[in-house]
Amino acid sequence: MSSHTGDTGDTGPVEVEPMPGYLDLITRASTVMFNAWRDCSTCGLELSKRTLLDNAYITLTEIALFFFCAFLWTQVRRGLTESLFKPLAQWWRLMPKDAAKMPESAWKLVFYTMSWSYSTYLLFFTSYSFFQDPPSVFYNWKSGMSVPADIAIAYLIQGSFYGHSIYATVYMDAWRKDSAVMVVHHIITLALISFSYAFRYHNVGILVLFLHDINDIQLEFTKLNVYLKSRGGGYHLINDVLSNMGSVSFSITWFWFRLYWFPLKVLYATCVSSLQSVPSIPFYFFFNTLLLTLLLMNIYWFLFIVVFVVKVLKVKEVNDVREYEDEDGNKAAAGLLKNPQAENNDDGAGHHISAQGKHVQNGITKDKHL
Repeated sequence: MSSHTGDTGDTGPVEVEPMPGYLDLITRASTVMFNAWRDCSTCGLELSKRTLLDNAYITLTEIALFFFCAFLWTQVRRGLTESLFKPLAQWWRLMPKDAAKMPESAWKLVFYTMSWSYSTYLLFFTSYSFFQDPPSVFYNWKSGMSVPADIAIAYLIQGSFYGHSIYATVYMDAWRKDSAVMVVHHIITLALISFSYAFRYHNVGILVLFLHDINDIQLEFTKLNVYLKSRGGGYHLINDVLSNMGSVSFSITWFWFRLYWFPLKVLYATCVSSLQSVPSIPFYFFFNTLLLTLLLMNIYWFLFIVVFVVKVLKVKEVNDVREYEDEDGNKAAAGLLKNPQAENNDDGAGHHISAQGKHVQNGITKDKHL
């Protein structure tokens, strides 16, 4: 097992290149990509086919392991849902609509916490220097080079999970406004994982996974606390506070990890540094197109996050803005329009107080708890 460090193997250690700014990324990446396209006189289907056959290395055993683990994730999720998550929802006495969605969030929180912890270990507690020196992901790259066992394990875990996630989004998860985009996201992510492994771009792949998984942890943690604040027919302040804190943290880290570090560390390395280290690097345009598409989807979801933060700042009920409005919610809104005085009894935090002094939320009388 070998690990890449910040040296080229020929000229000794090199100075770590400082992270560029947005303007430097746009100007240099566009210039390098345009020049690469202009100089590629033989680019086309025939060259792509030959490059694929010459540089893609993946075995039937690895493919079989992928399908087996994807099937295994599905069964593990079903087992945990039936034996742990649904009983917990009943024990907590969640509202029916929250009890239906809680197992999905609990499962994703468990997985992403595990996967992100492992990628964090690889990047910060081993000899890999990919985060501190992103261009090093392409140092000593060779077609068909061996993949270190610790990184291969991370790829098997993540690749098979996204294979499972394509099935789960369509058949197991609650359908949302962006579910179709989510399926596309999972397909692109799986393509990136599979092709980056086959072409031995596994170093940059670990960096991409690290920069994305942390947001999923915070998202599912926030959603769980949204469900828990209405448990047992009462209002629980601690879960309301945690959900608001989680939403703010999620918004900040989404921008910092996916819209700051991801383009400036990963895209700069793949668009600019890759050709400096490997002038004839295979499938340069293919991989960068996938990564740029991933960035566009991150921007698309950031628009949802902006709406989400606005709702928090206005001290309204914090819900996933991707959810479809339910029929009960529409009826409640219609009832409020017919009876405006029902809005008068408010505690100043978006929660209504009934004549009996009970806490009222979503039209249901609840006891207040810390």
